[in-house]
Amino acid sequence: MERTFISDLSKHVGESVIVMGFVSVRRDQGKMVFFDIRDFSGTVQAVVLTKSPALPAAKEVTVESAVKFGGMVNKRPDKNVVAGKQNGNIELSVDSLEIIGKSQTLPFELSAELNLDTHLDNLPLTLRSERSRDIFTLQASILDAYRTSLKQQNFTEFIAPSLVGGDAEGGAAAFKVEYFYDQSAFLATSPQFYKQIMVGPFERAFTIAKIFRAEKSATTRHLSEATCMDFEMGFIDSELEPMRVLEQAIRDTVSAVADKHADMFERFKTTIPLIPDSIPVLTLAEAHATLGVESEPDMAPEHERMICEWAKKEKSSDLVFITRFPTKKRAFYTYEDPSETPFSRGFDLLFRGLEINSGAQRMHDYDALVARMIERGLDPAKFSFYLQAFKYGMPPHGGSSTGLERMTARMLELPNVKEATSFPRDMTRIDSRLSEDPSFES
Repeated sequence: MERTFISDLSKHVGESVIVMGFVSVRRDQGKMVFFDIRDFSGTVQAVVLTKSPALPAAKEVTVESAVKFGGMVNKRPDKNVVAGKQNGNIELSVDSLEIIGKSQTLPFELSAELNLDTHLDNLPLTLRSERSRDIFTLQASILDAYRTSLKQQNFTEFIAPSLVGGDAEGGAAAFKVEYFYDQSAFLATSPQFYKQIMVGPFERAFTIAKIFRAEKSATTRHLSEATCMDFEMGFIDSELEPMRVLEQAIRDTVSAVADKHADMFERFKTTIPLIPDSIPVLTLAEAHATLGVESEPDMAPEHERMICEWAKKEKSSDLVFITRFPTKKRAFYTYEDPSETPFSRGFDLLFRGLEINSGAQRMHDYDALVARMIERGLDPAKFSFYLQAFKYGMPPHGGSSTGLERMTARMLELPNVKEATSFPRDMTRIDSRLSEDPSFES
């Protein structure tokens, strides 16, 4: 007999089936044993009755064991129906049972509230919890919806490299790789150079890329390895065009996730993000003035939270764009129009108190770009591969980068971005927690 997936059991009432999955719950009632069994498609209650030939084997089943159950799909008595729950009106009456992979006794219940380090130290187990499965199911939907939106906006996906040359985007916080003959390489801090290059062949290009940052920080916002959803587009007039593309991608993503996972927002006691007809846009100076604080070259974390609270209250929006940052505080390739000096055409997108995206119009003139590099103390010779794209004709272009883990965390209002990372790496952790160094920033 072929396996039946749990989501399809309601189609087989009165029939014998084979179900395979994990034991989420075991309940002994007298001589009967009840199980909640889950597979990738859902959950169902199974019961082993006192006269079932499977009863001796059922006594040996432990929680989280992988099992194979055979039995009859029956309707539950009316008094036992659980309205609104998947398979709440049926149960599996088990007559055969095989333990495929027996679980040892769990160190804690998967439904228990654990501190984050205990949760992360035990990810091979805790990822099985409903909370974790919700987080990463929703994250997969974010990825799918974001991709779909950009494809519908005529972007072509490409794969960016994780190993880069001596330029490392001009940043100091890069992981050095000693491998290549007579030359150092680095783990990519961004796919930025490669998506700009891809404007040449495709005009509109995007990538889902791993990025690596060797920053000396271990906070609720930072990761040493993260996933970025990046796009770049050519023939633009200003940063407003990539901002519109980003807004559409975010809108499409929130809509798709809300339609598919409304139950998850309820379980996490949060709400579907608010997005008005147009996401509000403030210059950096306007944001500081709105908050009544002294103007600074960037938004402090506390000010990001405060301006998002303002946007929600005054504009019914959980998102807000911040624009017109000082050029000197942005990446060297950020475009500055002479009439707008000293401000750049860069932007950030804040979501429920956290920056999840940074973008800009980029410099496209070869000579101006080389001059900017020299001004910033960079050696153009180290960027010769990247600069070819500008030597041979590059239109005005721009794009942005959205942090997948940050977006997931804010979607469900998780307090720490590490919980929205399937296997987080930071200054204190590679799988299990490393010994603490008092020099780490917190």
